[in-house]
Amino acid sequence: MNAPTTDQLPVVVVGAGPVGLAAAAHLAERGLEPLVLEAGPSAATAVREWAHVRLFSPWAEVTDPAAEKLLSPTGWSRPDGAAYPTGGDWAEHYLQPLADALGDKVRYGTAVTGVARAGRDRVVDADRDQQPFTVHVRTADGREERLIARAVVDASGTWALPGPLGADGLPALGERTAAARISYRVPDFKDPAVRARYAGRRTAVVGSGASAFTALAYLADLAEDEPGTHAVWVLRRAIGAGTYGGGEADQLPARGALGLRAKAAVEAGHAGAVTGFRTQAVERAGDRLVLAAEDGRRLDPVDEIIVLTGFRPDLSFLSEVRLGLDERLQAPAALAPLIDPNVHSCGTVYPHGVNELSHPEQGIHLVGMKSYGRAPTFLAMTGYEQVRSIAAALAGDREAAERVELTLPETGVCGGAGLYDDPEAAQSGEGGGCCAAPATLQIGVGAPAASGGC
Repeated sequence: MNAPTTDQLPVVVVGAGPVGLAAAAHLAERGLEPLVLEAGPSAATAVREWAHVRLFSPWAEVTDPAAEKLLSPTGWSRPDGAAYPTGGDWAEHYLQPLADALGDKVRYGTAVTGVARAGRDRVVDADRDQQPFTVHVRTADGREERLIARAVVDASGTWALPGPLGADGLPALGERTAAARISYRVPDFKDPAVRARYAGRRTAVVGSGASAFTALAYLADLAEDEPGTHAVWVLRRAIGAGTYGGGEADQLPARGALGLRAKAAVEAGHAGAVTGFRTQAVERAGDRLVLAAEDGRRLDPVDEIIVLTGFRPDLSFLSEVRLGLDERLQAPAALAPLIDPNVHSCGTVYPHGVNELSHPEQGIHLVGMKSYGRAPTFLAMTGYEQVRSIAAALAGDREAAERVELTLPETGVCGGAGLYDDPEAAQSGEGGGCCAAPATLQIGVGAPAASGGC
């Protein structure tokens, strides 16, 4: 029996999250064969870990057109486009049905451990581009397999690799041994066990973004109910005009409101702020923890630490393919200037596609959160545009691949948690884009945890 030609092989998609499943839908629409490999037991495994989070994006902006076409024959109907789903809603009412519609094109419990060219390590040039990809996987029962693919679309995200406490990008001394007392994501304070963990205790919150704002707001709410609850906000930089975000002037109202809530927590005495503190070590003081800085300063002992210093891509299983990555962001080199957080915000990143997402190794693309590397603000609808363009390119339709088919609202379209946790209040929001939120935002109302992009 003759072996299949490269064009007859499937396109392997790594990850059954929102962008990975959208990639599969676009590939199928183009007549290509997708094979989605998901390490978890169901679709949207990472999204389910923040199921209580309410998105900034309404339903109208978190479903993909090709995916909707695939779902339509199944009897699926899009939920109210003006309503704001939680992560759990998104997974249950859209992402899992989409994976079900794809059927055996999605494999669960299948972790990708390596990607390479058949018979070629990254050093070998000879006939490299003519060889298919080999994708090594490990199944849930420990078996190893080697799959063959015509191309690889990596939509595995960054959720699994949160940034460490250490200011130099490495774990602080003692951080690993203190792991049982450290959380790297915003805790769900609606969980009674989580509330008990932080109630009446002193917690260090390390980070300066929306996730840190959310954690401070949650702890301030808890302090209102549980005396003795206090937070110390640890920032690596000084407090300035932009520390709390844009406030009421922020183009993304909910993001601005989170900053105002963090400011209110500090002003109300529920949190103290320590600036210019670059953590070097976590030390023990009896059964409590002490953060030590590179300049010799030490904070008063704390009981818990919440580290919210961003996420980073796992590039370990791509070591044998030739990626062209920016040396700072670990994003594709052509995309990095468009998403540099020193220059751009959610509202200024433009739609992009195959040209910005290509690498020296032809046929491999990083998409979704993974494509942004260490940049903190991912645009959810832009991920759908990314995979539309890549599917067109893989199908040989270069004109469609290079055509921009997404127009972002002035404020941009970003994933993340809204300030509100009331669906009715969410639907009454004003403003543009996915970040629409109620025009009047009240400090002190419980906020859902930040999603880290979605």
